[in-house]
Amino acid sequence: MAKHLLITGRVQMVGYRQWMCGEALALGLTGWVRNRRDGGVEAVIDGVEPLVQALIERAHRGPASAKVDAVTVSEIQGSFTGFEWRPTE
Repeated sequence: MAKHLLITGRVQMVGYRQWMCGEALALGLTGWVRNRRDGGVEAVIDGVEPLVQALIERAHRGPASAKVDAVTVSEIQGSFTGFEWRPTE
Protein backbone atom coordinates (compact mmCIF):
# COMPACT_ATOMS: atom_id res chain seq x y z
CA MET A 1 0.00 0.00 0.00
CA ALA A 2 1.32 3.41 -0.94
CA LYS A 3 0.68 6.49 1.19
CA HIS A 4 -0.98 9.67 -0.04
CA LEU A 5 0.21 12.85 1.71
CA LEU A 6 -1.37 16.30 1.78
CA ILE A 7 1.04 18.81 3.26
CA THR A 8 -0.17 22.27 4.31
CA GLY A 9 1.52 25.38 5.60
CA ARG A 10 4.22 27.50 3.97
CA VAL A 11 5.26 24.70 1.62
CA GLN A 12 5.32 26.38 -1.79
CA MET A 13 8.16 28.61 -3.01
CA VAL A 14 10.45 27.11 -0.35
CA GLY A 15 11.91 24.14 -2.28
CA TYR A 16 9.58 21.56 -0.72
CA ARG A 17 9.07 19.51 -3.89
CA GLN A 18 12.77 19.40 -4.67
CA TRP A 19 13.50 18.46 -1.06
CA MET A 20 10.85 15.70 -1.15
CA CYS A 21 12.32 14.25 -4.35
CA GLY A 22 15.78 14.15 -2.81
CA GLU A 23 14.56 12.55 0.43
CA ALA A 24 12.48 9.93 -1.41
CA LEU A 25 15.33 8.99 -3.74
CA ALA A 26 17.80 8.80 -0.84
CA LEU A 27 15.45 6.37 0.92
CA GLY A 28 14.83 4.32 -2.23
CA LEU A 29 11.11 5.19 -2.34
CA THR A 30 8.96 5.59 -5.42
CA GLY A 31 6.00 7.86 -6.18
CA TRP A 32 5.51 11.52 -7.01
CA VAL A 33 5.12 15.04 -5.61
CA ARG A 34 3.37 18.18 -6.90
CA ASN A 35 2.07 21.57 -5.81
CA ARG A 36 -1.65 22.04 -5.38
CA ARG A 37 -3.59 25.09 -6.45
CA ASP A 38 -4.78 25.53 -2.83
CA GLY A 39 -1.19 26.28 -1.71
CA GLY A 40 -0.39 22.84 -0.37
CA VAL A 41 1.82 20.05 -1.61
CA GLU A 42 0.57 16.56 -2.49
CA ALA A 43 2.70 13.43 -2.64
CA VAL A 44 2.38 9.69 -3.02
CA ILE A 45 5.16 7.56 -1.59
CA ASP A 46 5.65 3.82 -1.88
CA GLY A 47 8.23 1.41 -0.56
CA VAL A 48 9.04 -0.65 2.50
CA GLU A 49 7.01 0.47 5.51
CA PRO A 50 9.84 1.68 7.81
CA LEU A 51 11.26 3.89 5.06
CA VAL A 52 7.82 5.24 4.11
CA GLN A 53 7.27 6.11 7.78
CA ALA A 54 10.68 7.79 7.93
CA LEU A 55 9.74 10.08 5.03
CA ILE A 56 6.36 10.84 6.57
CA GLU A 57 8.13 11.91 9.78
CA ARG A 58 10.53 14.10 7.77
CA ALA A 59 7.61 15.59 5.82
CA HIS A 60 6.39 17.19 9.06
CA ARG A 61 9.57 19.31 9.06
CA GLY A 62 10.34 19.70 5.35
CA PRO A 63 13.23 21.83 4.13
CA ALA A 64 14.66 24.54 6.39
CA SER A 65 12.61 27.38 4.84
CA ALA A 66 9.25 25.57 5.08
CA LYS A 67 6.72 25.85 7.89
CA VAL A 68 4.58 22.72 7.84
CA ASP A 69 1.22 23.06 9.59
CA ALA A 70 -0.08 19.54 8.91
CA VAL A 71 0.56 16.32 7.02
CA THR A 72 -2.56 14.28 6.31
CA VAL A 73 -1.77 10.66 5.43
CA SER A 74 -4.07 8.09 3.83
CA GLU A 75 -3.55 4.75 2.09
CA ILE A 76 -3.77 4.56 -1.69
CA GLN A 77 -3.48 1.78 -4.27
CA GLY A 78 -0.65 1.82 -6.74
CA SER A 79 2.95 1.05 -7.45
CA PHE A 80 5.46 3.30 -9.12
CA THR A 81 8.84 3.26 -10.81
CA GLY A 82 11.11 6.05 -9.72
CA PHE A 83 10.09 9.27 -8.03
CA GLU A 84 8.79 12.14 -10.15
CA TRP A 85 7.94 15.82 -9.82
CA ARG A 86 4.50 16.31 -11.37
CA PRO A 87 2.87 19.52 -12.62
CA THR A 88 0.60 21.53 -10.33
CA GLU A 89 -2.96 20.28 -10.14
